[in-house]
Amino acid sequence: MARIGSGARARSPSERATSAGGVVLRASESGRELLLGRRRRDRDGVTWSLPKGTPDAGETLEQTALREVTEETGYLVRILVPVGPIEYVFVQRGVRIHKTVHYFLMEAIGGDLADHDHEFDEVRWVALGDAESLMSFPTERRILTAAVAVAVADR
Repeated sequence: MARIGSGARARSPSERATSAGGVVLRASESGRELLLGRRRRDRDGVTWSLPKGTPDAGETLEQTALREVTEETGYLVRILVPVGPIEYVFVQRGVRIHKTVHYFLMEAIGGDLADHDHEFDEVRWVALGDAESLMSFPTERRILTAAVAVAVADR
């Protein structure tokens, strides 16, 4: 039986997206801690993730990362060094999105968890030893490992 058509697989429309965020670490009496946020999502329940977001018009990646981390966590932060990007693909409303998120190692310089915005249901400092098992996304776990390596090298 002959096939009708070109044989090419139908593809969803695709787009590229860029975000920037931070890996915010601090030293405490019990060891290093990481700032994480929790979201409730219909499709996958609860996720724990790093703060990040989309650039506003004219913003650099650094400006975006600083603004988004402050908005989402309530903390004022400063960038120590770039850590690198992660990439992933997802489908939203029938459109395939190839997303790149640029992360920076950061430290908190002021602020309060109580001032976080609505993007996260909860924001908290998590012991570094517990962070990987709590974090929802493998790409973010890998960027955490890279950030910790940079932080240790900068000591």
